[in-house]
Amino acid sequence: MNGSTVNLAADYPLLQVFWTTMWFFLWILWFMLLFRVIGDIFRDDDLNGWGKAGWCVFVVILPFLGIFVYLIARGRGMGEREMRRMQKSQEDMNAYIRETAGTTGKADELAKLADLKNHGHITAEEFERAKAKVLAA
Repeated sequence: MNGSTVNLAADYPLLQVFWTTMWFFLWILWFMLLFRVIGDIFRDDDLNGWGKAGWCVFVVILPFLGIFVYLIARGRGMGEREMRRMQKSQEDMNAYIRETAGTTGKADELAKLADLKNHGHITAEEFERAKAKVLAA
């Protein structure tokens, strides 16, 4: 250790810790923006293949400038496209739930019809007609 110094954690000033932490989180933020922008480029149905390729090249070759220009030029549309995608997803889920619940709804109706027939409230012919209606729906 002749003439060399050893840096200990205690020798790292608090302001340096702050700056290092800030740069680290800015780096992570930039990667999040990069992935968000590239995902939006590929999900956008309004862009043709050449437009998508052009934006990808711009974002990859000049990353900081590319992302900032994309956010300025198409940033408002990003939110609208995300909102449409979420609404479509919600509608698909609701349709699936209705479809699935509808199947058990038929079973419940048939059980009620059978109960009405068993208690003598409807005749066998009425039961068969109602059952055919439920199964046809």
